[in-house]
Amino acid sequence: MARVALRAAKEQARARGAEAQQRRQARRGGGLRSGARRDGRDPLPLGAAVSRLIAERGWETPAAVGGVMGRWPQLVGPEVAQHCEPQKYDEEERTLLVRCDSTAWATQLRLLAPRLVARLNEDLGQGTVKMIKVRGPEAPRTGYGPLRAPGSRGPGDTYG
Repeated sequence: MARVALRAAKEQARARGAEAQQRRQARRGGGLRSGARRDGRDPLPLGAAVSRLIAERGWETPAAVGGVMGRWPQLVGPEVAQHCEPQKYDEEERTLLVRCDSTAWATQLRLLAPRLVARLNEDLGQGTVKMIKVRGPEAPRTGYGPLRAPGSRGPGDTYG
C-alpha cells in the first residue's frame, strides 16, 4: 500500500512539473531555445541597434539633419560658421533656420542660401531642405517702465 501511495505521489508530482514546464514554454513564446544560429534575440553592436531604432521610428531625416548641424563648419566654411549657426530644422516645411550674429552676415548668408541648399540636398538626399530661413541677431529685451518711449527698439542697423 505504501508503494502504491508513493507511485501515485510521484505521478502527481510529474504531472505538476510537466504543467509548469508547459506554462513556462508558453510564456517564452512557444519554447524557443537558444542555439548556435542567429535569431532576433541575439545582442547587436551599438551602431546596428541605433540604426535599427532610427529606421523603425522614421527618424532618418532628423538624424541626418542633426549630423549636418554637427558638420556645419565643414559645409559652409570656418569663417561663415563662426558668425552663423543652424538653430532648428522644420521637417514639415523642410526649412532650416539659421541665426547670424550681425545683419551683414545674415545678408551674406541669404546670398549664399541657394548654393547651400543645393549642397545640403546633395549630402542629405534630394528635397530634404527646400529653403533656409536666415535670421539676424535678436534685439535685447527692453524693460517696461515709466520712462520707456513706446516703439523704440534700438539702432536699426544692428538689429534685424
